[in-house]
Amino acid sequence: MSAPDDGAAKRRLPIGIQTFREVRGEGYYYVDKTAHVQRMTDGGKHYFLSRPRRFGKSLLLDTIKELFEGSEELFRGLAIHDRWDWGRPHPVLRLDFGGGSFDEPGLAAKEALAQLDAIERRAGVEGRYDTAPARFGHLIESLRERSGRRVVVLVDEYDKPILDALEAPEVARANRSFLRGLYSAIKSCDAHIEFTLLTGVSKFAKVSIFSGLNNLMDITLDPAYSTICGYTEQDLDEVFAPELPGLDRSEVRRWYNGYSWRGAEKVYNPFDILLLFRQREFKAHWFETGSPKFLIDALLRRGVPTPDLEGMVGTEALLSAFDVDEMSVEALLFQTGYLTIVDEEDRGGRVRYRLGYPNREVRQSLNERMLWALLPYAARRRADDAPLRELLAANDFEGLEAFFRSLFAGVPYQWHVNNDIGSYEGYYASVVYSCFAAHGFDLIPEDSSSAGRADMVVRFDGGVYVFEFKSVGKGASGRALAQIKEKGYADKYLRLGRPVYLVGVEFSREDRNIAAFEVARAA
Repeated sequence: MSAPDDGAAKRRLPIGIQTFREVRGEGYYYVDKTAHVQRMTDGGKHYFLSRPRRFGKSLLLDTIKELFEGSEELFRGLAIHDRWDWGRPHPVLRLDFGGGSFDEPGLAAKEALAQLDAIERRAGVEGRYDTAPARFGHLIESLRERSGRRVVVLVDEYDKPILDALEAPEVARANRSFLRGLYSAIKSCDAHIEFTLLTGVSKFAKVSIFSGLNNLMDITLDPAYSTICGYTEQDLDEVFAPELPGLDRSEVRRWYNGYSWRGAEKVYNPFDILLLFRQREFKAHWFETGSPKFLIDALLRRGVPTPDLEGMVGTEALLSAFDVDEMSVEALLFQTGYLTIVDEEDRGGRVRYRLGYPNREVRQSLNERMLWALLPYAARRRADDAPLRELLAANDFEGLEAFFRSLFAGVPYQWHVNNDIGSYEGYYASVVYSCFAAHGFDLIPEDSSSAGRADMVVRFDGGVYVFEFKSVGKGASGRALAQIKEKGYADKYLRLGRPVYLVGVEFSREDRNIAAFEVARAA
């Protein structure tokens, strides 16, 4: 891939930089989010925002900190500069649970007390209480008294003490109880507070963690704030123009764009874009910085076939149903950034959201990890090295059948029992789907037509491949291929003038392998 045009004026890439003063003062690119901050300060007082990891939440909070502290020189040229009263700075109290691990009892309380102690020392406030909620409230009141102005309260990674302990539910519940008490101090000190923003990855149910803080305005799915974190197409064109030459914009979009929180514009993950500009390579920059093990385990435990991930539907309440004791798969996938909103439908005042992968990076990488979980080591290596592109490019269906037969032959009986995703058909279909998805194919699971839905459609190299999966007893039935023909699943593709192939795959429950792999070209 060619290098960018060196004639354009470049700036430093703010990879991992979360300090607004450093970004603005040391020559880094900066995407102006201050118009969103202005909207918040004009329209309310207490806010909550959920976004996936590495989306710029910490930089947003630091921007707000500098704004309320009156650091005017950092905001010159930004949207908010001429609309802000720089003569009225406010004290800022910021807690950050982003560092450390909280998977053992008592660590969350120790961390909160340590942070409150440090703030008290810097402010010259005497800590009079032993518990974190009492010290938190006393500190807010003391800062108000000393400055004569109300306090700004910012909490970064408010939920990390719970998320860190999800595999130890008793610790997670204890951390949840502690945080509920800590955050309730914000409500009791409302008269002393000018502005509040809590951010995190997840949105826990109000009754579980915000029962004492029921005056928060949740802007997670507010279209007016859909681009408060992340980069838009306009941001790439205007802010990062010097970095774009030499990059295929359609590939940039396909790999990294697509996140939506109900706004008209989709956004890019900032971490992906910045790493792309530095390394000039299309790969899973964001995905590789986190471990989705908990998510993979949850999908396996609940028997969710991987093709079903692209067609999940949920209400706003369901997407917010995230808690230690009750955690919907839809909420887990959406809040952690592995699925995003791709469509919505208003059904009599009750909005339903359809979820899907935001981009190629997430679809390809998540399905690769699912394959690792669905297959034993030897079969996993075979799947990683699968010659699927070569086989489809040559329309070598015998070779394609032979590959999947050899793949499933390497799966021992015990593996089927331990990795049952819904049914035999669900397990085999998940392996086939995830194998194609992990190799970057353009897939449509559960592809709808007027007569029903094909299990999977693959679009590749100008051709269309319509798959139907069936689970059968001993011997082949021919039902899978017959259903594609009878239901006319491929009819809508015939008008495109492309070659269309019908692929019926039947899995034997007794032999635990492919019973039939039938192919016909649509006329």
